[in-house]
Amino acid sequence: MWPYYESEDWSVLPPELNRRFNPAFNMASIKQAFNEAVERVRMPAPTRLRDLIRQIRAARTAAEERTVVNKECAYIRSTFREEDSVWRCRNIAKLLYIHMLGYPAHFGQLECLKLIASPRFTDKRIGYLGAMLLLDERQDVHLLITNCLKNDLNSSTQFVIGLALCTLGAIASPEMARDLASEVERLMKSANAYIRKKAALCAFRIIRRVPELMEMFLPATRSLITEKNHGVLITGVTLITEMCENSVDTLNHFKKECGHREIVPNLVRILKNLILAGYSPEHDVSGVSDPFLQVKILRLLRILGRNDIDASEAMNDILAQVATNTETSKNVGNTILYETVLSIMDIKSESGLRVLAVNILGRFLLNNDKNIRYVALNTLLKTVYVDTSAVQRHRSTILECLKDPDVSIRKRAMELSFALVNSNNIRNMMKELLLFLERADPEFKAQCSSNIVMSAERFAPNKRWHLETLFKVLVAAGNYVRDDVVACTIQLISETQSQQSYAVSALWRALEKDTSDKQPLAQVATWCIGEYGDLLLYGPPLEDIDTPINLTEDEVIDVYQRLLWNPQNTVVTKQYTLLSLTKLSTRFQKGNEKIRQIIDTFGSNLHIELQQRGIEFSQLFRKYDHLRPALLERMPPMETARPQANGIIGMVNGEPEPEEEKSSVLEASSPSSDSSALLDLLGTTDLGMTPSVSNKNTSANSTTIVNNNDLLDLLGSLDLNVPTSTSTLPQTQTSQIFNSTNTTNFLVDGLLNSSSVQNDTLTMIVLDKAGLKIIFRLERSPDIADLLIINMSAQNSGNAILTDFLFQAAVPKTFQLQMLSPSSTVIPPSGQVTQVLKVTNINKVPLRMRLRISYTGPTGPVLEQTEVNNFPSLISQ
Repeated sequence: MWPYYESEDWSVLPPELNRRFNPAFNMASIKQAFNEAVERVRMPAPTRLRDLIRQIRAARTAAEERTVVNKECAYIRSTFREEDSVWRCRNIAKLLYIHMLGYPAHFGQLECLKLIASPRFTDKRIGYLGAMLLLDERQDVHLLITNCLKNDLNSSTQFVIGLALCTLGAIASPEMARDLASEVERLMKSANAYIRKKAALCAFRIIRRVPELMEMFLPATRSLITEKNHGVLITGVTLITEMCENSVDTLNHFKKECGHREIVPNLVRILKNLILAGYSPEHDVSGVSDPFLQVKILRLLRILGRNDIDASEAMNDILAQVATNTETSKNVGNTILYETVLSIMDIKSESGLRVLAVNILGRFLLNNDKNIRYVALNTLLKTVYVDTSAVQRHRSTILECLKDPDVSIRKRAMELSFALVNSNNIRNMMKELLLFLERADPEFKAQCSSNIVMSAERFAPNKRWHLETLFKVLVAAGNYVRDDVVACTIQLISETQSQQSYAVSALWRALEKDTSDKQPLAQVATWCIGEYGDLLLYGPPLEDIDTPINLTEDEVIDVYQRLLWNPQNTVVTKQYTLLSLTKLSTRFQKGNEKIRQIIDTFGSNLHIELQQRGIEFSQLFRKYDHLRPALLERMPPMETARPQANGIIGMVNGEPEPEEEKSSVLEASSPSSDSSALLDLLGTTDLGMTPSVSNKNTSANSTTIVNNNDLLDLLGSLDLNVPTSTSTLPQTQTSQIFNSTNTTNFLVDGLLNSSSVQNDTLTMIVLDKAGLKIIFRLERSPDIADLLIINMSAQNSGNAILTDFLFQAAVPKTFQLQMLSPSSTVIPPSGQVTQVLKVTNINKVPLRMRLRISYTGPTGPVLEQTEVNNFPSLISQ
């Protein structure tokens, strides 16, 4: 008992008590105790640890606290100068507390080594604790501890060996791990269960630091899996799990053992005994027998059964028993059930077992604990593509989660709801999601609106319903609507000629109200009225409209004047309105003079874009009046592919994503760039570059703007100072009637080229590897001449779900890159994730871009890197 006396001051016990506790008591120890007692009389006892804690806690200010700490540190330094200080153990304990408070304590490193070398257990315990806190592999002192560890690993006392193993696992450098790995492997075969447990944990830490040492510990793991001691068994399962996760060869090794009916049957037997065993006070936690061991075994079974039919069949029955026999009234049982669900969905399980797993998650959604509901939603989002019909049964519960006060639960419920949308439930789902959009927080509106647009595009029962849904989105989301929603709505109106009368009437009613907080709606409405204003005033009345619209031209022009003079409207909205008003001059039978007067006022506007439009459009009423009807004629239906909305595309029931029509396809062979250079480029160290990265925890409507003023020219490999020849876009002869600047004006270009007002969408395949295809759809911005819009879509053609998807891009310093948040971080089989990139090319130079794509696939994390240097020359104009 004496070597393990826990008191901090055991050394000051009277000699008669020391004689009782020390079985090795002899005359030498009497002399040593006498000398130590004389030394204590000469030197005053230091402050006790609990007294120091009281003094620090009693400090009223930070300065007072620093005074106490500095005074104590000065005293500890003075005692360290004495070689044979009897208070070293107490001083190190106080120094560790000071270190925990954030004050420097590195001067105690050597003293920790002296305590480790001490024969007394209490000194070793404090010394090893100090070593774990104060030492790391960057310190030279770190090398001196190896011999001490090796000596203690050969000690005859199990607790000393345990201290050495814990310290080795905590601070082992690769060199130290290689030197002492053989000692750890020997201790894993020890007859003492305590030592075997500590050795297995130390081996777990060593493998993480030095994976090549894994093979050394393989033979010892066979005995660990057959242990009766729960402590040794749980450490053995943890060690095997780490090996299988980090080495495919080791996983195949254990799978071969599965074929010999060794590993999996043993794990199944252990798990069955834990479920069916009676009450065991040693391992019971809230009525569940050793839940920690059950969770570890379930995780290992999931790894062994992944993509293995035989192993999966061997564990199907036990997983069903765990799912049905586990108590759910306690959080401990819910933990086991959650791990069981993950195992069922990850292995080659039976369909009935997967339905049982989804039902368990459905029960989790009814739990009052927010954490359990969030875990259920997050897991259903990953498993919805495995068994959609089973998840559909819990659709009403998932929709109820949209009303949860917790923002994280609402976000996951929204993503899962869109994944459940199909052609059968599109009407009911859109009704609920539109209600959610109306009351949603601003950070949800952008992503939710884009998702609704994409779902409506894929599953709309008819064109009228599709238009009504888009108009409701524009009203409910307001200014949070993304540009892709505006583009999709305009194109749908353009290509649906039978519904253009309805669209212009519905949008006019919305435009009559205040639209200052609904700028995208005003843009769509003005575009539609500008194109089809004659249908609004002179078209036949609609049969399905109860109250027909009776308007005059002056009333329409007054509304336009209010929009143009409203200071709350954005410049983009005024550009839409000004062009629309110009087009109305050919749609209306009279009122051209009033329209001309309004347009003339913009010839001196402070904003250069509006001023340019005002001057150019004014010329259409004067010098080129004879060309105005031809230039402002109605646009033909848009047939180019709509840009993909940033939404989660729920690939349900195995329905493939419809193939988009491509006006031109440029399949680019993506040369693989140098890995280290790309990592340096996309990193934030030493290169002066900040790449644009879309974070999966970013709010839906946030954007990341990168100003590459300090960007190196992509490590010098993309020298943009070399003169390059760029091709120019063909222009018609009528373009010479305007004395405009070199800035490309999309609206004027549309007037001059009415048949090609929408530039063709150029498509590039920048990556096609391992079932993942990255496609760029390039478009010129209709509002900003120097802006290129890249609609990126990542398509998964494989059979496995891809998670943790992250798309990163970097451009030279002569460009500015802006990335919107991605639609999702999960790509289901046959599904896709979309993201919008906006590149500003002020200097009109060829664009080059480096990409890094990371995701987690069926075989683990994957990192793909590539360089795109063959963008079409027209995008640099």
